[in-house]
Amino acid sequence: TEEVHKEDPEIVARWYQLEALERAMSGNTVAFLDTGAGKTLIAGLLLRAYAHRVRKPARDYAVFLVPTRVLVEQQARVVEAHTDLRVSKFTGDMGVDFWNAAIWRRVVDDAEVLVMTPQILLDNLRHSFFSLQDIALLIFDECHRAKGNSPYACILKEFYHPVMNSRPRGPLPRIFGMTASPTDSKNLLQESYSKRIVELENLLNSKVYTVDNESALSEYIPFATTRIVQYDDYIIPSNSHNHIKSCLDRLQEKHLEVLKANLHGLSRKNAKKGISKLHKAFLYCTANLGVWLAAKAAEIHSTTNEQFLSFWGEELDKNVEGFVRSYSEEVYRELSCFSKRGHIGEDFAADLQDGLLTPKVHCLVQFLLEYRHMQDLRCIVFVERVVTSIVLESLLSTINQMPGWIVKHIAGNRPMFHNQSRNKQTEIVDAFKGGKVHIIVTTQVLEEGLNVPGCHLVIRFDPPTTGRSFIQSRGRARMPNSDYVLLVRRGDAEAHSKTLKFLASGQIMREASLKLASTMCQPLEDTLLQEEYYRVESTGATVTMNSSVQLIYFFCSKLPSDEYFKPLPRFIIDKELRTCTLYLPNSSPVQAVNTEGEVSALKKAVCLKACRELHAVGALTDYLLPEFGFPCEEEPDIVVEKYQHEQPEYFPEEFVYNWLYFSRLGIYYCYKISVEGCLKTTYCPNDILLAVKCDLGPDFVSTSLKLFGEQDNASVAMKYVGNIHLNQEQVVMARRFQTSILSLLINKDHSEVINAVKYSHEMQVSTGIVYLLLPLVCGKVDWCSMKFSTSQVYDASNKDIRHCHSCKQVDLLQTKDGPLCRCMLQNSIVCTPHNSKFYAVNGFLDLNSKSLLHLRDGRALTYINYFDTRHGLSLTHENQPLLAARNPVEVRNFLQKRHYKNKKESRTSHGVELPPELCRLVMSPVSNNTLYSFSVIPSVMYRIQCLLLSARLKDQLGPTMQQFAIPALKILEAVTTKECQEEFSQESLETLGDSFLKYVATQHLYGKYKLQHEGTLTKMKKNLISNAALCQLACSNNLVGYIQGEEFNPKGWIIPGLGYDMCGNSKISFLSSNDMHILRKMSVRSKRIADTVEALIGAYLGAAGEQAAFVFLKSLGLDIEFHSNIPLERKIVLKSEKFINVRSLEMILGYEFKDTSLLVEALTHGSYQTAGATACYQRLEFLGDAVLDHLFTIYFYNQYPECTPELLTDLRSASVNNNCYAHAAAKAGLNKHILHSSLQLHGRMAYYFENFKQPFTGPSHGWEAGIGLPKVLGDVIESLAGAIYLDSKYDKEVVWKSMKQLLEPLATPETVERDPVKLLQEFCARRSYSSSYTKAHKDGVSSVVVEVQVEGTTYSATETGPDKIVAKKLAAKSLLNNLKAIVP
Repeated sequence: TEEVHKEDPEIVARWYQLEALERAMSGNTVAFLDTGAGKTLIAGLLLRAYAHRVRKPARDYAVFLVPTRVLVEQQARVVEAHTDLRVSKFTGDMGVDFWNAAIWRRVVDDAEVLVMTPQILLDNLRHSFFSLQDIALLIFDECHRAKGNSPYACILKEFYHPVMNSRPRGPLPRIFGMTASPTDSKNLLQESYSKRIVELENLLNSKVYTVDNESALSEYIPFATTRIVQYDDYIIPSNSHNHIKSCLDRLQEKHLEVLKANLHGLSRKNAKKGISKLHKAFLYCTANLGVWLAAKAAEIHSTTNEQFLSFWGEELDKNVEGFVRSYSEEVYRELSCFSKRGHIGEDFAADLQDGLLTPKVHCLVQFLLEYRHMQDLRCIVFVERVVTSIVLESLLSTINQMPGWIVKHIAGNRPMFHNQSRNKQTEIVDAFKGGKVHIIVTTQVLEEGLNVPGCHLVIRFDPPTTGRSFIQSRGRARMPNSDYVLLVRRGDAEAHSKTLKFLASGQIMREASLKLASTMCQPLEDTLLQEEYYRVESTGATVTMNSSVQLIYFFCSKLPSDEYFKPLPRFIIDKELRTCTLYLPNSSPVQAVNTEGEVSALKKAVCLKACRELHAVGALTDYLLPEFGFPCEEEPDIVVEKYQHEQPEYFPEEFVYNWLYFSRLGIYYCYKISVEGCLKTTYCPNDILLAVKCDLGPDFVSTSLKLFGEQDNASVAMKYVGNIHLNQEQVVMARRFQTSILSLLINKDHSEVINAVKYSHEMQVSTGIVYLLLPLVCGKVDWCSMKFSTSQVYDASNKDIRHCHSCKQVDLLQTKDGPLCRCMLQNSIVCTPHNSKFYAVNGFLDLNSKSLLHLRDGRALTYINYFDTRHGLSLTHENQPLLAARNPVEVRNFLQKRHYKNKKESRTSHGVELPPELCRLVMSPVSNNTLYSFSVIPSVMYRIQCLLLSARLKDQLGPTMQQFAIPALKILEAVTTKECQEEFSQESLETLGDSFLKYVATQHLYGKYKLQHEGTLTKMKKNLISNAALCQLACSNNLVGYIQGEEFNPKGWIIPGLGYDMCGNSKISFLSSNDMHILRKMSVRSKRIADTVEALIGAYLGAAGEQAAFVFLKSLGLDIEFHSNIPLERKIVLKSEKFINVRSLEMILGYEFKDTSLLVEALTHGSYQTAGATACYQRLEFLGDAVLDHLFTIYFYNQYPECTPELLTDLRSASVNNNCYAHAAAKAGLNKHILHSSLQLHGRMAYYFENFKQPFTGPSHGWEAGIGLPKVLGDVIESLAGAIYLDSKYDKEVVWKSMKQLLEPLATPETVERDPVKLLQEFCARRSYSSSYTKAHKDGVSSVVVEVQVEGTTYSATETGPDKIVAKKLAAKSLLNNLKAIVP
């Protein structure tokens, strides 16, 4: 691949590139040009020519295929440099295997050029995500790879040629291939080259373009001088060789015997393979590289920190790795004994004589030393084996004569020996380009693809195997006057002859291609007609014999697994009978598939048949992909925004009207509001009569609510007392009174009171909040007080109002507004303009302005002096009695449940003393009792508004819900969030509803999808009842406006008759869509909405039972079914006693099974694949998990009705978790009955039971119970619960009886152990400390470090555990105990 040209490619393009471009424009073309000749530039020019076809909004796109992941990034950069097209890159590590049709469609819609590996395109064509007809241009980089059943070849044979044969004139992509050698055959005969070129042309339906000879290109690109360097043949003395070989053989036998005694099954098999493979590698190194390099290979293998790979690319388990490493260590020690003399390379003659180095290695070193004068040397040494590249790097880095050259190796991944990442390889190549690495020792991985310019020297340590390998490796030497060196054993005539043929191969292939230029490509026969295949008609997705095995393995990899079991297919082939049986993991809906036929094709045929059956039962989608359902913490498929914007806040219709019509009603429904109990006040609150336009409903015939004071609580009783007749004048008067007194109490602003009174004269026709609050005295409406208190006494121009009409003797006192009778000041509200404060006057004192005022500092002043010095006011009416006054009672949120600090007592028992001449009368008469009653009105009426909305919500749910009696207060609890800080919140109901929702959804999915495994069911449930799904249901059913999500603020409460709150905001509007009134639009968190749905489920469940909760779910539109008793259809016929001790297990469980196969299934781990057994326990675990969770939640909710939501959560968390279940299973001895075939699981359980210091007694609840036990034990408790649930025909009581006796003693509020992470968080929050956690996971052990900053000092604790959650809790507990001992 060439470096990116900065100039316009059409300007710098060479004649042969333009010629190739012209050929590609007119027909399918393969550009056969040497490495460095600029083939990628031709592809860039061709993309520019096709830009009009692929540039959006065109539907078509171009696809650029490259053979390796590393080349995707490289070629994408080239395309971006040569064109202005939008380029998208795709590799397997992007997770594309899990993308569905919708994701691919979205990706393709945004891109114009797709650069990808061929397997991705092939998979997408097979799954029918892509169509060849939509690809305008299809580029094959390194197209010589198109042979056999390679991805390149399958794309063409399975899709291109069938379309071309069926619709010759149909739309197909233009094909452009690029190669430096059209064939990589080991056969060097000219006829073989021609045959392969014809095959390539026919397969690609393209003609090869090339130049006449190498000299045509030499003007533009430098060609390396090919040199053959001979080394002497040398054989290690037979006695030394035999001694070393016998030593290695002895060590191999010794360590294989150790394996037999310590490892079993698959672990022993893997370790044996590993040791045998290393033994062969060490023998190879000894014979071909020398003893020193063999010892170095053993040393590197035994000391490297890299994780070794098994033979199928998975990490080896620690036991296997340890035995293999131990073998390498001993080999290193033994071989080191042969090479103790001096530093390697100090005396090459001695090194050769002793067999430490072979002549071939010596020849390589000596040849490199000829270039020691080149400080900026760039050299690539090609070797055949990975081990050779590793040890040669070590040798060349060790020899002192090397002039400071940096040597690195690059090799592909090889089991047991190497795991070099792609990023590491790219990093080395970049360092080579930048001069930081001088020599790269590499396998064939660098022969093609990667851009490695500027190389002076290429050495073939091992000879090329094909002409392509020769040409491509030679092409790496691109610098002028560069050398291409082949090391050949002296006297090896065959190697010399092959090298000469390789030198001539390029010209032979060019001549063969030119001779074929005039021949036509021959169409291939339809390969899909020649072999069996299966196509889904609805999508066109196809699986062939070739792709069926891969698909079956992919399907198995997506089945549920755990740390003890990876699901894989098993094949039993009988060559004599020519039959094959495929056994799929027991979590698969299809367990076994049989077929017969040709032995060579049996495996493919049985996999193809299995694909058909899996698709028929729905385990493969119509795109022939597994249902990607497996437990994970990913977001559900349904996604919503974090907040739902423009959501309404509803207001009850019963309080909405217009004042004009209301004043003309005449008859009003009345409810008496009485404050009962005492809020530690000296007042005796008056009753208040609520007059409304209509009946408020049955929930308000008689109800009560709590008020929370500063030091104690009270209750408010509300009772329907019948109708009352009012004329329009009385309505106006009452409205004026309530707006005045409430404005004064809430805002304490004189101007607001004036505005309120003035505003009350207007009778609006517009919609507003309309109801009356009438003060009662001795059970009667206090019209007299209302009439006079709302007269305009504040107006100084009104000289007529000096005293009330009932006053027999006028006793005038001078006020700020002039003389007023004492009776007008008794039980009044006054304002003192000098400090703009309101006061409630309740009498007169035997003091006047000349009386002494005792200050806190001990001084005593007359009131005259005090007001003069403090406020600059002169008192002139010295003999007038002072008024006994207090600040009006505070209007606050009496619904809020909080702790108050004790306030200091007032300076005097009566509050403050006011000279009448400083006061302005605001309202009179208004008693303190009436003031106190109205101070709680905002809280009371807010609660009534919420209750009315809750009653409205019940009605909104439709007639099917009316059959269930549920108090409005319970609905209100469900829609009230914790943020409101009231006496109740939705949390407990949410917990209850959440468990029921999971239970119902689980039961529904288990029954409906009988063939789906637990992973798919879990994903379905997650999407069905996710927060996103519940949020959408709530929004579509107009439930959001009922949610009470904020703390009540009296200043935001709208005073009836005023039309705005104390912030001056007009609030009322009308929403016609669902006939509801709204106060405002707001943004609500989506999770809060989902929590409210769960709480409403819990409310109906707790108040009216399961049927009510289920009908509620159905009324929302949730598509589920709920069954209380369904006969179970099971076709499994087996003798359970062959697998388990049924009688013993029934005694442990306290339950006798009708269908004992359920018991077998509940105890069958996924690793147990004995013929005749049932499915594994995972589906039952899925069911039992939800049943147990629901049973525990109901138990704690009903058993402890007064417990807080936090305590309910703690009780549930302490009881419903895998550790608790595992402890209970171990306590009952269920570990002895689990059916499994996993050595790892057996070892884990054996280790735990042998090393656990305490017997399994005591409670199983709490987060520490069962730590370290295998998760399988906890899973079995859940699967047994599911089995009993099914066998008892969905009888939860039977399940609870059985499980309860296993899990007892249960957690109680007294014994529950709280989560230490939460406790540490609370501890730090109270003291404003900051905390942080650092997590790590190594060698199967998780460790967590927790740190807390305490006034500049850091305290920390580190703990380990089987997983990060447990380790985090252990660390938090440890640090919390330490902090409690240190911090007071």
